[in-house]
Amino acid sequence: MTLIKSISGIRGTIGGPVGEGLNPIDIARFTAAYATHIRENKTTASNKIVVGRDARLSGEMVSRVAVGTLLGMGFDVVNIGLASTPTTELAVVMEQAAGGIILTASHNPKQWNALKLLNERGEFLNAAEGEHVLRLAEDESFTFAGVDELGTLTEDFTYTQKHIDAVLALDLVDAEAIRAAGFTVAVDAVNSVGGVAIPALLEALGVKRVERLYCTPDGHFPHNPEPLPEHLTDISALMARGGVDVGFVVDPDVDRLAIVCEDGSMFGEEYTLVAVADYVLRHTPGNTVSNLSSTRALRDVTARYGGTYTASAVGEVNVVAAMKATGAVIGGEGNGGVIYPASHYGRDALVGVALFLTHLAKSGMKVSELRRTYPDYFISKNKIQLTPAIDVDRVLATIKRAYSQYDVNDVDGVKIDFPAGWVHLRRSNTEPIIRVYSEAATREQAEQFARAIMDEIKRVAGL
Repeated sequence: MTLIKSISGIRGTIGGPVGEGLNPIDIARFTAAYATHIRENKTTASNKIVVGRDARLSGEMVSRVAVGTLLGMGFDVVNIGLASTPTTELAVVMEQAAGGIILTASHNPKQWNALKLLNERGEFLNAAEGEHVLRLAEDESFTFAGVDELGTLTEDFTYTQKHIDAVLALDLVDAEAIRAAGFTVAVDAVNSVGGVAIPALLEALGVKRVERLYCTPDGHFPHNPEPLPEHLTDISALMARGGVDVGFVVDPDVDRLAIVCEDGSMFGEEYTLVAVADYVLRHTPGNTVSNLSSTRALRDVTARYGGTYTASAVGEVNVVAAMKATGAVIGGEGNGGVIYPASHYGRDALVGVALFLTHLAKSGMKVSELRRTYPDYFISKNKIQLTPAIDVDRVLATIKRAYSQYDVNDVDGVKIDFPAGWVHLRRSNTEPIIRVYSEAATREQAEQFARAIMDEIKRVAGL
């Protein structure tokens, strides 16, 4: 059994002894700590907390414990039931709530679940706020409400439709253009909440026909739920048979979007944001942000429209902070996470689908043709196993000095930008390894960059 407590929330495998798995005791402890944090730090008069969940087998149990704990802490709970992460984020704002909890382990397998924590803006807690919640949970520094101060429970299962309505209302979403294109679209929603939300959105957008693949929200994931090419063989085969214009794949909480071309080939998760940004920037020129490990293609597209690209530390909360600081009109992460401030500051696959389909309809191209309009880059992912005695910070500092003639960014590990590509080194917070990401115009060049840096690390570390 596994229980991981971090600044972004608590996640673990279901069951096991207290403190060793995600069980009712630990769920209640962490929820009470979060409620205490909200009570001590909220700036709104609202006493509401929104709770949503994905379709995991453990979702009902986790939800009942979390909701009961919040009521016991004196908060009024708005339970929105089965809902995506971005839907829950929007519900916090629409309810003018003091915060929200999303019960989802994102792309992790079915035995996992998690509590992801939101502030009153429907955004994830930052590092300092997350640390505060962890300290409260460790100290059990919370007080439950007396009988006259218990919270009240409201259930509102209409928020998926409200989310769809909000997407349709976006200025750059053109349902008439999509309807006129007569698209047939395939959807793989890995039997979670995307199986409800994405087909409903597509129908509202005027898509001619929707081919549903694994759209029953019962939590029985038919394949590994992370939307990587090696896990998407079924939808790829469906597309290769012909008759479908585009395929969309979402993870269990619907904040990541992968696209499949009409011939069954992968558009590339890194290029979801690139394509959406191309469309947004064409109509609203401005700045963009993605994290340090995302493709250089976004920088290239941004420059084409005269904007400035900024690389943030890895993590959605860091991307959002950089977007606000630079006034970015579009941003996100290379894992298929699109953040569009005109909607809200959160990764949102529904927004991504609507903007991409509008872009595709107006381009008049096939998906594979649209993909060929963007520069080709290849990302290589490696890691170096170290011994616990090795000073990782010293190793990274040495590498930074050794490559100081290049553009080096140390906001999150060390990223070295070469003229023909980049290498990003990040230390693990949980094990003695350095993750090595590299990108170049060819796979061979990306791997060559990685090997050169990895050899240097081994020399510095004495491996």
